[in-house]
Amino acid sequence: MYSRIINFPLEKSFFLFGPRATGKTTWLQQMFPASVHIDLLESELYGVLLASPSRLAQMIPPDCTEPVIIDEVQRIPELLNEVHRLIEQKKLRFVLTGSSARKLRAKGVNLLAGRALTRFMHPLTVEELGTDFSLRTSVKFGHLPAVYSEPDPADYLASYIRTYLREEVQQEGLTRNLQVFARFLEAASFSQGSILNISEIARECGANRKLAEQYFYILEDLLLAHRLPVFTKRARRRMVSHPKFYFFDAGVYRAIRPRGPLDSPEEIEGTALETLVFQELLAVTDLYRLGYDLYYWRTGSGLEVDFVLYGEAGLIAIEVKRAAKIRSRELRGLKAFGRDFPIASLYMFYGGDRKMFVDNITLIPLKEALVGLPAICQS
Repeated sequence: MYSRIINFPLEKSFFLFGPRATGKTTWLQQMFPASVHIDLLESELYGVLLASPSRLAQMIPPDCTEPVIIDEVQRIPELLNEVHRLIEQKKLRFVLTGSSARKLRAKGVNLLAGRALTRFMHPLTVEELGTDFSLRTSVKFGHLPAVYSEPDPADYLASYIRTYLREEVQQEGLTRNLQVFARFLEAASFSQGSILNISEIARECGANRKLAEQYFYILEDLLLAHRLPVFTKRARRRMVSHPKFYFFDAGVYRAIRPRGPLDSPEEIEGTALETLVFQELLAVTDLYRLGYDLYYWRTGSGLEVDFVLYGEAGLIAIEVKRAAKIRSRELRGLKAFGRDFPIASLYMFYGGDRKMFVDNITLIPLKEALVGLPAICQS
């Protein structure tokens, strides 16, 4: 079991959101072994509390001092009113987990009015993996915890996708046509790390644009995917306007992405590598509370930087290349960004084995960059 990096409040209730199988329940059982644990995926328990949320109080000992854990709280949003009452009247603490905030937002229910903070559980980070980190394994299978305990990671990831289609999407009634949604997932995987064209994806999966847009919202609501906006602050050039798209984990992306004799393994691997850097950036900036927002940068003429971190702590631009040798033209995007934003720190993460410095750009081998990412983001 890996030690997780989560800065959680000791004396206050909190929500813990994250995609399924990122390790929320395992971590909570490790941190709070004596807590009352209420799992709303248990059918009988779910039925009891759905019929009468007030019965929650009867499941908590009167001398309870540990946080009360409620798993998958989005399944009964109305339960939050009872949680609120117990926090106010009995001064209880709660940890409320979920893989979707959609129902909570849609129902407009009581979100505890500031009485609970929000934290996120990401896939494992390079730092959490420690000596188990292997760049090759991470690019191929991603960082879901079970990947590192299952005898066949590829089979586990394929099962993970099927489980989401069956349990999460169907159970929550998010779509009535699972076949179209499955085709949509495959079509969306071809946009991984690319500028999103929803109309084109809709045509490829045989859906109208409105339905495809709804499906993207489903992926985001389930924390399965992210849209990365373009960095336009004080833009000196004409910029593109559409976001880029990423599934949340490199292994999940590769499990969804169809492969055939016409597909280039190098192209898939390059996209998976970029995804790995993306998920690490999301996790590091969140877990260390760095206050960065994450963007990409692309001009109308095609100059591009894969990732831009912007916040009070500074401005960082990162380009990712799997090649061991970097040609001058591959630095053009970073150089242009540096001219437009002289205060920016510029990095190229690449497939070589030597740290180098070209003009104001620091080139760092990929493994070294990922291991040192917290320090890079805080420098």
